[in-house]
Amino acid sequence: MGSAGNSSTPPPPPAVLHQTEADEEDENVKQLNECSTIYLALQECLAQTNRNWKSCQPEVQALKECHMRRNIDKRK
Repeated sequence: MGSAGNSSTPPPPPAVLHQTEADEEDENVKQLNECSTIYLALQECLAQTNRNWKSCQPEVQALKECHMRRNIDKRK
């Protein structure tokens, strides 16, 4: 008789859920405006260092400074 392990239709790829998350993240990055490049550099650093924040402090500080500049500019 037939084996249950031989399914003719593969399960849908999980990328669909991840794509929605990526789209939402892209929208959040766009809202950062001029800080988006720094934010993306921080995300890349975290991905390369297994989310080790200590290794990514230059990017963290740069993003913090960028946000501070944006807040000052908004007040003007």
